Amino acid sequence: MLGITQALGQQLALLVPGGLTLHVTTETTAETRTTRNVIAETPGGDADRVIVIGAHLDSVSRGPGINDNGSGSATILEVAETFASQARDTRNKLRFMWFSAEEQGLVGSTRYVNSLTQAQKDQIELMLNFDMIGSPNFVRFVYDGDNSAFPVGTGVQAGPPGSGTIEKVFVDYFNGVGLANEPTPFSGRSDYGPFITAVPGIPAGGLFTGAEGIKTAAQVAAYGGTAGQQYDPCYHLACDTYANNSNTALDQMSDAVAHTVLLFSKRNFAKDPLATP
Repeated sequence: MLGITQALGQQLALLVPGGLTLHVTTETTAETRTTRNVIAETPGGDADRVIVIGAHLDSVSRGPGINDNGSGSATILEVAETFASQARDTRNKLRFMWFSAEEQGLVGSTRYVNSLTQAQKDQIELMLNFDMIGSPNFVRFVYDGDNSAFPVGTGVQAGPPGSGTIEKVFVDYFNGVGLANEPTPFSGRSDYGPFITAVPGIPAGGLFTGAEGIKTAAQVAAYGGTAGQQYDPCYHLACDTYANNSNTALDQMSDAVAHTVLLFSKRNFAKDPLATP
């Protein structure tokens, strides 16, 4: 499949209002490559109650991918290192996963979920996904686990039972520290996709600060930033460098990540995840 960006299409439409025909030439290479997921888990914790914390390692070929998805990958690495260095006791086993080839169609996460036996799938209590959490024109998005804001339909997938609880943990955290937040749909665009479409579906949740979507005036009032511009103007572009990352967004979102991972490391998710452990 070959296409052009929306921005370029709009420019061409303005140049030639009556329409035009484009001839595109491309040089491509078709080959088989090997790619690997990176998995690390706590030595302790109940192996029948696994919490998967995931982010993808790769970027698109045209950009370094500092926000997409260095932001998520670095965040869960920091959380994993904290658990390792402090030798924290966990009720549940934590499985930190850095998925490969997400940009090529969720290859790494799909291969992982499909490789599991039903018994291994049943051991996974929930999946937390963090993909793009440092967007410069950010909004604090939380995946709509209970499908209350985005009913299931075209382009929206259902959050399996339990996903609403995960959403509530994130929302309660942000509300507790006085930070605005809003839901974003399960669109299947990131590595949570194969988990929520597994049979039966694995509860999932996570955070996102926006990609090519356009920030509204109402969102500017809540979060600051610039209305009418993309949440990440460098989404999938060469300018997705360190200069593209919002340290404010990354700091706030990573605190929410750490809080949620710590909570679920100690809770009996199947019974009452929000009760005192």
